[in-house]
Amino acid sequence: MNPDSLLAVASRLLYREAACLDERRWDEWLALFTADCEYWVPTWRSEDELADDPRRELSHVYYAGRAGLEDRIVRIRSGRSPASLPLRRTAHLVSNVELLDIGPDTLRVRSTWINQIFDPHTTSSYALFGHSLHELAFGSAGWLIRRKKVVLQNDQLPSMIDVYCL
Repeated sequence: MNPDSLLAVASRLLYREAACLDERRWDEWLALFTADCEYWVPTWRSEDELADDPRRELSHVYYAGRAGLEDRIVRIRSGRSPASLPLRRTAHLVSNVELLDIGPDTLRVRSTWINQIFDPHTTSSYALFGHSLHELAFGSAGWLIRRKKVVLQNDQLPSMIDVYCL
């Protein structure tokens, strides 16, 4: 495939991920990730420097495999997750998708995002924004997300965040 076709494939995958989160299609969202995926939202060490090791430093969110994401979704669905009660409504906007690297069966992709969130508990809305780095892997199931690093630019949060907020 040529770079333009790969960019279109990557963009569609990122847009599908956003739609699954907004529409709470949890199983479809989980199916977008490889079993050995990594999902990471690092904290800021300072105003200019991000944490760079999720195993040694504090993270907003870190899962070292799809099993962790699956467990999170079980807790969201169960209604026993204080961070998700009541479940916030979201509208993810993904843009500026660009290919950073093309490997034999991998793509590295950067995108910018904004997520508008409505909290029914407080009846307030707020926006989170930042950029994401995805590593996509091609296998028998097609293109899937192997790694997702979410750089949250406005990390002075009005409430707890969850995977569906990013």
